[in-house]
Amino acid sequence: MTLDRRSFLKSALLTSFSLALPPSIGKLWAGQSDSLRLGLITDLHRDIIHDSDLRLQTFLEEVNRAEVHAKIQLGDFAIPKPANASFIAAFNQGNIPAYHVLGNHDLDEGYSKEQAIQAFGMPSAYYAEVIQGVRILVLDGNDPGSPTTKGGYASYIGKEQQDWLNQQLEDSKEPVIVISHQPIAGIYTIDNAVEIQNLLAIHASKIILAINGHAHVDQLIQVSGVTYLHLNSASYYWVGEKHAHLSMDANTHSAFPSLASTCPYAAVLFGILTLDRKQGKLTLTGRKSSWIGPSPLELGYGILSKAEQEHYVRPRISDRVIS
Repeated sequence: MTLDRRSFLKSALLTSFSLALPPSIGKLWAGQSDSLRLGLITDLHRDIIHDSDLRLQTFLEEVNRAEVHAKIQLGDFAIPKPANASFIAAFNQGNIPAYHVLGNHDLDEGYSKEQAIQAFGMPSAYYAEVIQGVRILVLDGNDPGSPTTKGGYASYIGKEQQDWLNQQLEDSKEPVIVISHQPIAGIYTIDNAVEIQNLLAIHASKIILAINGHAHVDQLIQVSGVTYLHLNSASYYWVGEKHAHLSMDANTHSAFPSLASTCPYAAVLFGILTLDRKQGKLTLTGRKSSWIGPSPLELGYGILSKAEQEHYVRPRISDRVIS
């Protein structure tokens, strides 16, 4: 669950200094569009957070102002039940293309992948899309069949999907951004993280970035030439029933019972990712918020070390620059 001290210090340094894009990216992108802007949000948790409509509205207004080429939610968005249909439709509507990633909690209350795919309007559980000369590979970390599973939610990318991913990377004439809900590197990785890291490392010269949600942390690390960005939750950090507490009024907690097991963010978090071909620069513009009530550290939540919590478990998505 936690990083050793050496790994922590190495990954911490990456938040302080600019990383380098693989030199081959410029050649792959040559002659294509001058820029790519993506609006990114993850782990909004419609079925847990008390003000999900406002958080989604704020995100949608900002991506419209930023004139992004696509908006992407990275999972744990909304259970695909009828009560959430208008919420899902709000994300999909408008002139900006909308893309979805399947999160583990999107399959809560007994809903299947097929039901979630249909409700979100996805082509399949994992898929490829070329946007502004960049190939976006959306993965599904909810495959069954992990030989090292410890129970609970599936957190695995199976052989069939691996073969598809490898073929996509081999065939791609464009630079690639890999997107998943569950992390492939860093905190709270999938069961076969090293296997997928090794697969991506073979094609590192084509990969601009791998982005994930799920962990509700603000982290940037690099493994074998591939840069991995953990996008923080739009809404909260989970601390569980052992650390349940009232951060808001009794009526709000009565209407949203699971809220007591979270440390909510006062305002929505999301990021605008811009890839500028002319400048050869990748920029993430994030947002900062504050805790509503005590922080996980103040509550004594201890799955991560104190140093990790102070560095990664914060109500923010940090601004990043990769040149």
